[in-house]
Amino acid sequence: MADPESPAPRPLTPVSRVLRLCLHALLFGLLALAAGRAVTDSPPRAGWVVAGCAVLAAVYAAGVLAPAVHRSPRAGAVWLAALGAAWAGLLVVSPDGLWIAFPLYFLELHLLRLRWGVAAVAVTACAAIGGFLGHSSAVTPGAFLGPLIGGAVAVATVLGYQALYRESERRRELIEELIATRAELAAAERDAGILAERERLAREIHDTLAQGLSSIQLLLRAAERSLAEGAAAGPATPASGPARPGGAGAGGGAGAGSGAGAGGAGSPGSAWRGPAPASGPATAGPAPADPVTAALGHIGRAREAAQENLAEARRFVRALTPPDLEHGSLAAALERLCTAVPGPRVRFCLSGTPRVLPTPYEVALLRIAQSALANVVRHAGAGRAEITLTFMDTSVTLDIVDDGSGFDPSSAPSGEGGFGLPAMRSRAETLGGLFTVESAPGQGTAVAVTLPLPLEAP
Repeated sequence: MADPESPAPRPLTPVSRVLRLCLHALLFGLLALAAGRAVTDSPPRAGWVVAGCAVLAAVYAAGVLAPAVHRSPRAGAVWLAALGAAWAGLLVVSPDGLWIAFPLYFLELHLLRLRWGVAAVAVTACAAIGGFLGHSSAVTPGAFLGPLIGGAVAVATVLGYQALYRESERRRELIEELIATRAELAAAERDAGILAERERLAREIHDTLAQGLSSIQLLLRAAERSLAEGAAAGPATPASGPARPGGAGAGGGAGAGSGAGAGGAGSPGSAWRGPAPASGPATAGPAPADPVTAALGHIGRAREAAQENLAEARRFVRALTPPDLEHGSLAAALERLCTAVPGPRVRFCLSGTPRVLPTPYEVALLRIAQSALANVVRHAGAGRAEITLTFMDTSVTLDIVDDGSGFDPSSAPSGEGGFGLPAMRSRAETLGGLFTVESAPGQGTAVAVTLPLPLEAP
């Protein structure tokens, strides 16, 4: 049974179908009972009673089978009026027609709006009382109480059903909203996961591949300059007296070429360890091919850097631990990092009692150090830098200080080349740490990150 206050009835539920079938069975059963009693008792108007029951049954069946009655409130009201007229005729010829009032209560409350349905129930109850009084000479309280109680029960039943129906509708709408919200939440979590993975890959690429490619570029440029200067110096000659200036020039060319190769890329010093020493007094035999040897050394180191970066790329795509941390401590990895930086001389210092850190802490600190040193090599033009790892009771601190050109942190670039600082800050804040940058033009740069040690750390 659908909500009578809904202008557009919803499809019947199994419970509604059962209730409707029960209503049909009740009305047709009462009509059959009234017709059977008329035939059994053989009253003078038995034919009229049977005819009245048949007419009422036909009108009821016509309304049940007519789709307009269920779609249009006006058609439903017309059908109820026809039923009321047929029932009134049956009530005139038989007192048993009084029983039909009870199913009529439910029909009126079902097809009419609540206020009109209650009014129709009251009129039906009065008609039933009048019909009973018309066929009975004795006036009893049951003649009044029966129809009135029946109408009250019908109204209470319908109101209770409507309340349950509305509650069911609210729950259905809530379930639909929850399903929609869950789908939106799943989509949001999926998008957040995609963004987090993109951010992780961006940080890893910046902190590993970008630095490695920068080192390879510096080394290849130094090798190129060494070969160019060696070609300009001409073939080596025996180191006799007249040939000594040429030999010194070749040696000086190697040292200058190495220094220029690194310095030309924005970092002073030789490609890896500072300028090459000047050649000493010439000895017998041909002078060593210093430019070629230096170039081959640069190319070899570039090849090693490419291999290391390839391994790094494979590992961060698989979200694995960096190779520097797989077989050693964070302090050892930072020390190796300092010795492998092309350009400025980088010193590593360890302060406090080293403690075993969770892998995410070690990865974050190593990546921050790599990114900070990459900035030193590419942008600072520094001659010296220092990395300090400090273990304290409740925190671990990493400081990277250089004597480079410095910059204004408030106007740091945010586009190309400016991803490093936000990435470092994001790594630190993800672990609940604090990231600070202190710098000024001409006064170098100091980067510090402090991570709180987890309670379970020994």
